[in-house]
Amino acid sequence: MSIYLTAIIKSIPGEAESLKTHLLELVSHSTKETACLQYDLHQADDKNTFIFHEEWSDAAGLELHNGQPHIQRFISNTTHLRDGDILIYKTQPVK
Repeated sequence: MSIYLTAIIKSIPGEAESLKTHLLELVSHSTKETACLQYDLHQADDKNTFIFHEEWSDAAGLELHNGQPHIQRFISNTTHLRDGDILIYKTQPVK
């Protein structure tokens, strides 16, 4: 059963382009993971807000993703670029 996530990441004003570079690196690595079915990055009109729409094949694949070096690197290398915590929502499609 698929797991759907929405992640919201905000940059400190003036750091959106720097943060975007790191986010695009996440996309590059994450979309190569076997369990990754969707990993779409969007940027809001305010330019400081980025939104991921993700779909993972199962909980084990998501857990493996969260432990990947590229995820850990992103978290540690972007602390000075992010405004607040990364918000992650587990969601379900509405039919």
